Amino acid sequence: MANHTTRLRELLAAPEILVAPGAYDGAGARLVRELGFRAIYLSGFQTSASLLGQPDVGYLTSTQMEARVAVFAEVSGLPLIADADTGYGNPLNVRRTVRAYERAGAAALHIEDQTFPKRCGHMLGRHVVARDDMIQKIKAAVDARDDPDFVIIARTDARTTLGLDEAIDRGLAYHEAGADLLFVESPETEDEMRRICGAFRGVVPVLSNQIEGGRTPQLAAGELEEMGYALAVFSLGAGFAAAAGMRDYLRSLAATGRARPALTFDEFNTLIGLDEHDALETRYKT
Repeated sequence: MANHTTRLRELLAAPEILVAPGAYDGAGARLVRELGFRAIYLSGFQTSASLLGQPDVGYLTSTQMEARVAVFAEVSGLPLIADADTGYGNPLNVRRTVRAYERAGAAALHIEDQTFPKRCGHMLGRHVVARDDMIQKIKAAVDARDDPDFVIIARTDARTTLGLDEAIDRGLAYHEAGADLLFVESPETEDEMRRICGAFRGVVPVLSNQIEGGRTPQLAAGELEEMGYALAVFSLGAGFAAAAGMRDYLRSLAATGRARPALTFDEFNTLIGLDEHDALETRYKT
């Protein structure tokens, strides 16, 4: 996937913002590609919800996420930016995680400075490790990658409990440790978002995590670009839409005893690649 890592760096260096939607499942990953997006995001929150039916509070394992990375990277054919939570342990675990994500086909990952068990970055009750502990994780991540273009993203959750100044200071320290891109999680006003972009402008690109109903203001991609963000991940909206669609379908079925699907059988088979499969089957038929 070396081409994907190089392509991602090109997209991040471009003057226009890169928008990477989060996909809820493999069918969603195909839709991201079909609708013309240039990158895709894999969320630990969405993986915990879709795979385990559990909240994003540390239940998900590295092995489960690695398998998801492999599926989404192959199905989407796009540069994949993947959530790696806290790196799943100490700096040595971080080294293993980076190598596993690279092998699985990711173009980038982000690790965060939360304590374990971690929580979604828009939930309260999060705490962060000592700054120096996170710095060592970032150094381990940088040292571990085989492909120098593989993007290491450092996320800090310090804003919620320690304030924005501490979050910005941590971001600078994490960049000095080797992080290629910074992710200051859950700023709470547009002014805070502008302060973040201003602090790192010309130094290192920054990411905005857009979550419907989360702690950060909901803005359009163009507004985020004007602020100075290089990357916007719309991480959970597709999952919310999938859950709402399933709930509506099941409510109707429970109330009326009659199915009212949003897609037909043939439409969904087309979405998940049956036509491609049939073409290959014909090609290799004896």
